[in-house]
Amino acid sequence: MPCGETVDVIADLDMGQRDYECACGDTHAVVMDVHPPSRFVPEDVVAVLRETVEAEDAEEMGDFGTPHLMGMAMEEFPADVVAEDVAENGSVGYALVWIADFDSRRLHEVVVELIVEMMDHAVGHAEDDDAESEFEAQMLDFDVSEFVEAYRARRDFGDEHDTAV
Repeated sequence: MPCGETVDVIADLDMGQRDYECACGDTHAVVMDVHPPSRFVPEDVVAVLRETVEAEDAEEMGDFGTPHLMGMAMEEFPADVVAEDVAENGSVGYALVWIADFDSRRLHEVVVELIVEMMDHAVGHAEDDDAESEFEAQMLDFDVSEFVEAYRARRDFGDEHDTAV
């Protein structure tokens, strides 16, 4: 764990889990490769990301998705996000698990911020001044915390059977 505690990712975690109440007293975000990227953003945004982002490891990891988002989070917060590969254990239903030093709400904000940064970078390379200006104007009105709050309320993350938006 990022906090130094040890967790048995096979025995102590399940696929519906988003947070882990740790012995250290903190709550840590839990993400698994089977969690859809729509956990963080709406399906139409996921579709655009999949169409426009070329994943270098697409043969191994598939189209742009949760592993790529978590890779971005690990790159941004290398000391705060750890990953475990449990692919050898076929009984758990997932192959990769990430645990963050912060809770799932904060991780959600981090992922959305990283997506916005990636989109801003892409628009900057589009060589379309109108698109760049429009994106920048839209981002002035975009509040990550408000988006995450509304998205999480709409998705009902308190229920393990939440549905895509």
